[in-house]
Amino acid sequence: MTGTGRTAAWREAWTGSGRAVHIGDVADFNAQFIPQSAAARRQAHHYSCLAAFYSPHPAALLLPDQPEDDWIRWLAEELAWDPVEVHGGLAGPDSTVGAALAARPALRQRVAGLALPVRPWGCTAGPGLDAVLRYESKAASHGLFARLAAAHPGILVPRQEAAGSPRRAARLLAARAGRGLTTVLKAHHGVGGYGTAVLTPADVAAAGGGRPLLRALTSEGVLPADGLLVEEYVPGRGRLRNLTFDAVVADDGSVHPVGTAVMHVDGTAYRGATVGPAAAGPGTDPGPARAAATAEAFVLAVGAELASAGHRGWYDVDFVTDPGGRLAPTEANLRLTGPAAAFVLRARLDEVHGPGHLVRTLDRLPLGARLPQQTLLTHLHGLADRCARFGARLLPTIPTAGDDAVPTVGIALAARDQDALDAAEAVVRAANDALADPFDGLPPTP
Repeated sequence: MTGTGRTAAWREAWTGSGRAVHIGDVADFNAQFIPQSAAARRQAHHYSCLAAFYSPHPAALLLPDQPEDDWIRWLAEELAWDPVEVHGGLAGPDSTVGAALAARPALRQRVAGLALPVRPWGCTAGPGLDAVLRYESKAASHGLFARLAAAHPGILVPRQEAAGSPRRAARLLAARAGRGLTTVLKAHHGVGGYGTAVLTPADVAAAGGGRPLLRALTSEGVLPADGLLVEEYVPGRGRLRNLTFDAVVADDGSVHPVGTAVMHVDGTAYRGATVGPAAAGPGTDPGPARAAATAEAFVLAVGAELASAGHRGWYDVDFVTDPGGRLAPTEANLRLTGPAAAFVLRARLDEVHGPGHLVRTLDRLPLGARLPQQTLLTHLHGLADRCARFGARLLPTIPTAGDDAVPTVGIALAARDQDALDAAEAVVRAANDALADPFDGLPPTP
């Protein structure tokens, strides 16, 4: 299937190829699985700005935060959107979008009156929830991977063991460290890197053993106190180390591939992804093509199992590529994800501005200073002009976190070659860092 044909297939499966209502309920979904402190909920509310990119042509956005009108105008101009309804400010650090909708019958009626598909971040009620609750577990997804792997050469499923108790987790960790082995500790559920720790023998030794190290990770909120999984560590390889493959299960249960993305990971924390032609490497290298084909076949088999369990909608499988080129599946996500936004943006940019785009999303770029939202957008407008000199487009994706105690911004960069993306990213990072300079960094206040 050609790239155009594949895009048409998943778009039809996802929204019937039309416009949709997007609900930014990341915090609602996460609350089903992980602790929700006010800080965690606030970060999830910022991440919900990605609701703008759940499908290529949104009709309405329901957001916990209140974005500036300039943000939507900018996106609409670049992406040739028809007018988009924005219902913002629906939730704060102590509330969720679901609770806001429950308390606003007029807004629910307005959404229903649009008579369009409604797409949330992930399923929180109704048909399909049982499948989500089951396979979002890293233990259940591991079991599924192990059952399917024998029919898929090139797939390596890491060994995994349920610790059963914190004491046993500490013993297993110490024993593996004693054999010189790095270990991955996982909670059954986690998002964006929460609930996962990669621990080397040196880490265990520096902490004084497995038990004090686990106590420290628990107190820091990195891992839960109980219910840990002990997993074999798979060393990665180069740019292909962290791959993900996305697909969609249609209402009729058929499975439709979206594509492969190269994820950008800082430690265990997801920070963005690159999608598009040769995103995984040079087009003359057959390695990326083989990896993509291996991932696709396996993920479609996973999707058939998820569909049989009742899942409908977006999902992905994340992989680590080992030094021998084998793909080690690490988790399944039965929901939208950060890379999904990159795939959607690529589809829309190719449709509006011609085919061939690579898209890189960077979800939590540090800022050198706290900026109110409109000042941040002014800063990004200036950077967009600079990126255009390299043949790259800049689109703001998460504009609401610039005034946090630790300020960040999310952006997408689009170009037709890897060098342009790399150059534009370097310019953006340098300019964001320069905001710390009290004389040269800050843009003029509008």
